[in-house]
Amino acid sequence: MPSERTAGKPTTRRYSQEEKAAAVRMVRTLRTELGHDHGVVKRVADQLGYGAESVRLWVRQADVDDGHQPGVTTDEAARVRELEQEVRELRRANEVLKRAAKFLRGGARPPVPQVVAFVDAHRDDVVEGRRLGVELICRVLQVAPSSYYAAKTRPASARARRDAELTPRLVGLWENNYRVYGARKLWKAARRDGLDVGRDQVARLMRAAGIEGARRTKRLRTTRADPVAARHPDLVQRQFRADAPNQLWVTDLTYVPTWAGVAYVCFIVDAFSRMIVGWRVAGHMRTSMVLDALEMARWSRGTRLPDLRCHSDAGSQFTSVRYGERLAEIGAVPSIGSVGDSFDNALAETVNGYYKAELIRGPARDGPWKTVEDVELATLGWVHWHNHQRLHGYLGDRPPHEYEQAFYAAHRDDQHPVGIP
Repeated sequence: MPSERTAGKPTTRRYSQEEKAAAVRMVRTLRTELGHDHGVVKRVADQLGYGAESVRLWVRQADVDDGHQPGVTTDEAARVRELEQEVRELRRANEVLKRAAKFLRGGARPPVPQVVAFVDAHRDDVVEGRRLGVELICRVLQVAPSSYYAAKTRPASARARRDAELTPRLVGLWENNYRVYGARKLWKAARRDGLDVGRDQVARLMRAAGIEGARRTKRLRTTRADPVAARHPDLVQRQFRADAPNQLWVTDLTYVPTWAGVAYVCFIVDAFSRMIVGWRVAGHMRTSMVLDALEMARWSRGTRLPDLRCHSDAGSQFTSVRYGERLAEIGAVPSIGSVGDSFDNALAETVNGYYKAELIRGPARDGPWKTVEDVELATLGWVHWHNHQRLHGYLGDRPPHEYEQAFYAAHRDDQHPVGIP
């Protein structure tokens, strides 16, 4: 028998099914003997030392289960509780999937380090009144909880330690190169910097660090041909190759929108080394800006260049008399491609294209250009980087300056010293 209870104080005792069934059986038997229900439940409860309301509930539920009274049976109530619990679990699992949708979109299970980081970030979040916990998240992501706990306790692998060492250096190289290098060029730059790393490894670490190379966009036409001006012949015929510096220059115009107006940019590029030998940024596109770029090239490469061809498109600046006279002063001859044919000046347009992709709309740029002077100053730094640091696939992944220095060194080595008697 249970110990005597204080009046008005609820008991914390738990009754077994056998005790409940026995109490119900006694109440029903006593009902049959007395022929009425009045006071029967309280009498049995007092004699057993049970709570009267508890016994009353047991009897009422037994009557429902046996079909004597309408209501929800014990089995139905248990099934409802199970369904409600199942709905809560499904909602919690669905919440995990929604939070993990970003790195599950590839279709394959993510690597264990990513799973560990995800679990650590969300394990203590409360959904439907309960913490998500490690087990639920791992079950939804189809990862064994033991894998999570093992990853948390075991020391970092040699690969993980190596990745942790390489990633900051690769990100630094990427930052120092205008954030424009993709996996191949960043790999080349890393090798030049003394890092023993593979190309696929660089690609993997770039993905993990969330960095990527610059992407080019569609080029807009800026050339305005002069239909009445006499044009020079095409001396290049799409053969943008040279055997030595100062044999073939290509030039073209492009533009950059700014808050203060349009900035026009002219580059002169040596086809041998891809060196930008002259450039100019101005708020207009008159012939004088092209002549300024040509003057820069003239003083950086030499005042007399008799074997030089300078190729351009059919823009009015390049068909002007002053442009032809300035080339004649240094002994160069002009060459002009056909109108409306981008392939006839492809090299110059390529430089304009990656100038826009790497600097003007590049990843390192975080806002619009405000003035022409801002574009000019930024172009100054970019041209120096282009000539002395940027890796060019055409040059065997070397900068133009280094490529030209190797050319001059090789030709100096070919000159044998003359003996003096």
